[in-house]
Amino acid sequence: MMLIRQAVLGLIGLAAGVTTAAGVYALITVVGIIPRLAGKSRTGKYIRFYETAVIVGGISGCITDIYQLSIVVGRIGLGVMGTAYGVFIGSLIMSLAETLDVFPIMVRRVRLEKGLPYIVLGLAAGKAMGAFLFFWKGW
Repeated sequence: MMLIRQAVLGLIGLAAGVTTAAGVYALITVVGIIPRLAGKSRTGKYIRFYETAVIVGGISGCITDIYQLSIVVGRIGLGVMGTAYGVFIGSLIMSLAETLDVFPIMVRRVRLEKGLPYIVLGLAAGKAMGAFLFFWKGW
């Protein structure tokens, strides 16, 4: 009886994980982050590489989380990985904001005619400074 209960719980956990992962990858697909990133950087010929990197990153992240593996990369590796994570999350957020037409609506509401790149840069710099202070000072 206990073995059946463990098997059922394992199947429920697996189903929940697959559902969550499918939702995340569906969001990435619907938002169009990978094609948009390739289009903006004019590297469309590498789109298969981008897609493969996202898939491999997702799978390896799940494996390291499930099995609680430690990856020793040192401070430089940690900085590189943190930057890569930040670029990915920032790209996802900006793609979602662009898809939802957040910036055109904001520009019309505040009657902004010039300076939108500076506002976006200010938002990014504020986010980076907040993250830096959070992790460095523990705020």
